[in-house]
Amino acid sequence: MDITKIDPNFKLQTCAGQENVAFYDVRQSPFAIYGLYRSRTETCFKRMPDEVAKSVSDGVASLYTNTAGGRVRFQTDSPFLAIKAQMPDVCRWFSHMSLLGSSGFDVYEYQDGVYTFINSLRPPVDMTDGFEGFIELGAQKLRDITIHFPSYNNVTNLFVGLDKDAKLQEGERYRPIAPIVYYGSSITQGGCASRPGNSYQNFILRNNHIDYINLGFSGNCKAEQEMARYIAGMDMSVFVCDYDHNAPNADHLRKTHAPFFHTFRQAQPDTPVIFVSRPDFKGSAEDIARRNIVMATFQNAKEHGDKNVYYIDGEKLFEGEERGCCTVDGCHPNDIGFYRMAAVIGAKIEEALA
Repeated sequence: MDITKIDPNFKLQTCAGQENVAFYDVRQSPFAIYGLYRSRTETCFKRMPDEVAKSVSDGVASLYTNTAGGRVRFQTDSPFLAIKAQMPDVCRWFSHMSLLGSSGFDVYEYQDGVYTFINSLRPPVDMTDGFEGFIELGAQKLRDITIHFPSYNNVTNLFVGLDKDAKLQEGERYRPIAPIVYYGSSITQGGCASRPGNSYQNFILRNNHIDYINLGFSGNCKAEQEMARYIAGMDMSVFVCDYDHNAPNADHLRKTHAPFFHTFRQAQPDTPVIFVSRPDFKGSAEDIARRNIVMATFQNAKEHGDKNVYYIDGEKLFEGEERGCCTVDGCHPNDIGFYRMAAVIGAKIEEALA
């Protein structure tokens, strides 16, 4: 059954029939790309250098071209916005995450310190190598636009379509502070938000207007020293370390958690570090052991005079009414879960920055 023939509200719009549309490559000025690694030889969007990703693990080498956390910003007075996204394959791995969440784009407007959701650019279910999307922006006026890239898909090229007579200029920049860097599991990468703009980092972004970099690698954040050295060399305002979930067991976490932090701290002695334990705490012996290991790294640093370390008990991240409604599978957050995570982690970031 084709639902679009029964309910036309589900039909996806394209720019077919729009004769006055002009397309622009987002790699070119005046577009500004955030959250993604830039190099002169890139053939697709990526989150870190090729040589680093391949040196860490096969898993990271498979995931670093997922565009989680990527954004493009610009200003336009076009009454509509279209995209042509070239994507070499389609992420269909999930039974519990929407195609929009893994492979779609979100569009926001920023005005007077407030982000407003405009719409999503949704991939068709039969997409094979990319898609076109089209949305009406409303009354013609100058808008500061942010487009969020997919959380679990590769993107080779992205072209933005605007009215050919519309203004196109540089968007407003983020606050003049180094990015926040997040390192962690599939939850950090954005699984299983219903759309890219609802990852917990993007809730925080809309509150503090600070750029960020998402180094969440689904199932493959295991605190390798190659990764520690790479992160230690990055410019950042705050480092959020949340890889508990991807340690295969408590023993692995014990052997890697403190050494990972020490490698980072040797290179960045003053950067605030926020440790986060796993959110789906159920009170098992393994859960308790893991939480104690993360807490021990924090407490040991404090005892040795480190004033720039912070700890978040993951058990508290989903706290409140209807706690059981915060995940899709008992582990990965839905939008409610990510919203609650953002409230707790965002408050700790503000404390660290203060």
